[in-house]
Amino acid sequence: MSNLKNTRSTERLKDLSKKEIALRRKSSSEKANDYILKFSSVAKEEMKKFKIPASITLAQGMLESGLGYGTLAKNANNHFGIKCHKGWKGKKIYHDDDEKGECFRVYKNAKKSYRDHSLFLSRRGRYSFLFDYKTNNYKAWARGLKKAGYATDPKYPQKLIDLIERYQLYRFDKRRFFSKQSKSIKITYYKVKKGDTLYSISKKYDIPIKELIKNNNLKNNTIYLGQELNLKTQN
Repeated sequence: MSNLKNTRSTERLKDLSKKEIALRRKSSSEKANDYILKFSSVAKEEMKKFKIPASITLAQGMLESGLGYGTLAKNANNHFGIKCHKGWKGKKIYHDDDEKGECFRVYKNAKKSYRDHSLFLSRRGRYSFLFDYKTNNYKAWARGLKKAGYATDPKYPQKLIDLIERYQLYRFDKRRFFSKQSKSIKITYYKVKKGDTLYSISKKYDIPIKELIKNNNLKNNTIYLGQELNLKTQN
């Protein structure tokens, strides 16, 4: 019995070794194309829901995750280098970045990392001006992300633009990916003040309470003083 187990373990190790060798032999262009093939549909879905250019989402994912081979991507399914920040209640991993041993978010899978990236940009006031840009204006988005403080690297916008143009990621920003009957979404923010309730805010901005809860992923239907609420209105 023990001999059979040892044989199976040896076979698994051989299979793993073959996969590792195959991966190492892949060029960066092959790895990039693999990444695009795997996540372009996810990026397009995020664009439909949040109006963030698919090209920008893909380029950020490629850059921040090392084409999916970076430590955070492999060990935490974190494809965008999003740190824990205040209020994060999920799993954490510690990794050297701008400083040693910084806290980063851990996700159940890569798709959840993509969704959290969309929520991260759409819910934080400092990124709100980005949504004034058209989804096909990837250069404005790339420069705007740096301006808003997403990354400290001064070459960050150009790195994104280079990836988008090298792999023609802008093709995923085309309007045909949107439903013909879809309406444009305007994203605004409201900072919760003393005495506010979900009911009072919903009445003031004519937004159903259920929509407020959904847009802001609210748990237990509670809000707190100073919280920035995402108010989506259709034009």
